[in-house]
Amino acid sequence: MSQAFILRDYQTQAVDAALAHFRRSNDPAVIVLPTGAGKSLVIAELSRLAKGRVICLAHVKELVEQNHAKFLATGSQAGIFSAGLGQKDSNTKTTFSSIQSLSANLDAFHAPASLIIIDECHRVGLEDSAQYSKTLAHFRSLNPDVKMLGLTATPYRLGNGWIYQHHYHGYARPSAQSFFKKCIFELPLQYMVKNQYLTPPIHYDAAVAHYDFSLLTESLDGEQNTDDIALNELIHQHPRVTKAVTEQILQLSQDREGVMIFAATVDHAKEICGYLPEQQTALITGATKIKQRDALITAFKGKKIKYLVNVSVLTTGFDAPHVDVIAILRPTQSISLFQQIVGRGLRLSPGKKDCLVLDYTNNGYDIFQPEIGEKKPTPDSIAVQIHCPQCDFANAFWGRKDAQGHILEHFGRRCQGLIDTPVGETQCTYRFRFKHCPYCNQENDIAARQCQHCNEKLIDPDDILRKALNLNNNKVLRCAAITPVINTAEKSIKITYHDEDGLTLSETFRFNYKKARQRFNDLFARRIASGTQSVYFDSLNELQDFLPYLPTPDFVIAKKQKHHWQVTERLFDYQGPYRKANSLG
Repeated sequence: MSQAFILRDYQTQAVDAALAHFRRSNDPAVIVLPTGAGKSLVIAELSRLAKGRVICLAHVKELVEQNHAKFLATGSQAGIFSAGLGQKDSNTKTTFSSIQSLSANLDAFHAPASLIIIDECHRVGLEDSAQYSKTLAHFRSLNPDVKMLGLTATPYRLGNGWIYQHHYHGYARPSAQSFFKKCIFELPLQYMVKNQYLTPPIHYDAAVAHYDFSLLTESLDGEQNTDDIALNELIHQHPRVTKAVTEQILQLSQDREGVMIFAATVDHAKEICGYLPEQQTALITGATKIKQRDALITAFKGKKIKYLVNVSVLTTGFDAPHVDVIAILRPTQSISLFQQIVGRGLRLSPGKKDCLVLDYTNNGYDIFQPEIGEKKPTPDSIAVQIHCPQCDFANAFWGRKDAQGHILEHFGRRCQGLIDTPVGETQCTYRFRFKHCPYCNQENDIAARQCQHCNEKLIDPDDILRKALNLNNNKVLRCAAITPVINTAEKSIKITYHDEDGLTLSETFRFNYKKARQRFNDLFARRIASGTQSVYFDSLNELQDFLPYLPTPDFVIAKKQKHHWQVTERLFDYQGPYRKANSLG
């Protein structure tokens, strides 16, 4: 029987991408669709088209119920296996199940499946990893060729990384251990808004006060390992902020229908509720009992409650189209999670023109910004596009720009582009930041401990510094600047290193010697403009115009000789506990 609904163009493209991928491969694949894009319709259509048995997994009963309902709209029948929904049907051709219920009852599923679909698949490998691993291994034992497809709006999690390895647009992700091998389709949020599939977000930037979460030393990823004690202490240091913020939310939402407020901690959420009208406010946390939670959500969806305050429980699997205000009072260093939160208010609803986004955390994210896959290295970092000089792939990295919009620096390490080779696609080898192996002189990641080329152990820069600091005949310079001077007569360039107190060290590279010329190019030329230019100097004349752009190392180490100090190490791109020049300790 044909489906009783019509897929949008991008939903059809997602379905076609999955069919094309699984016709040629059994590798687990991912489809990335923004919140509100209708993943359940893609799941329904793929389940309808599958010739064999289909198992559709989700981590909350609301998603199980929602995906099941969309599938019934195709005119086909399916079963539900979920303790939370009070149904355990394991014998139908298509079964929608919660991962918790199915993983605990694998003996009820003894027939092989041809397709496993995982909604919110970014959770594979996180707190549900044991359940998913056991379940997927079970179905692979029944059918080694079972196809596995994940769908998510957030393919990246701080602390865990990207959930797939390769992207169909031709770039790699640094995630060799991820379960999913390839992202086969992705739709940007901007496309959804531009084509009126989602409500436009209006970022209101007139906050009366902000929380300065940058004071926290804890690395916050939005969902895992958040230090509630540190958060509460910071929030309680500024009691007037919460009151002022809540009053502004009330003022700006007077003519709005549904307000979702994302709090940092349970104590914080309770304080927020204390400033909101009691009869129009509900609070949901991880400790809220299921029946009470269901009743509160039903009341909110029915517009009997206007303000819904929550703590890390309604970022996924929640659908209330009338929501037209999103207030963010909690920190996150994840662009994906920020977009997921805002996405709760972007669904279309009759009479809804836009969604007001109130960010009181100074997150500074653009809702349409691509996920970079790293924490912001500096508060003023923004997404920049950096072309690889080797393969010309346009990388998205964190970077800094000046007032005119020119890129001052970027923080990318390795090109993410994929290169076609006789054995298939492989990641481009070009590195923007690197450490040289002292044994084979090949480039490695700056955090690598073993050379990927010769397998020799790479010396840890912290060990180098620690050893140098403990030896009387060594000098360690926190380098703040360099002065390069060319001596044409001697065919050499002298580099003088300056520390923050005016002390100096120097060394000379003689360009009439091949090894010295190569050493200079390895150290300096390769790092000009953070490696965004492919530069090599054969002569001092070529070098002259580039002197202002030579990079400065973070540390320089010299060893005492009879009458002078000989530079032995220059540490670039240092990341560690030792303070660099002109930075607070």
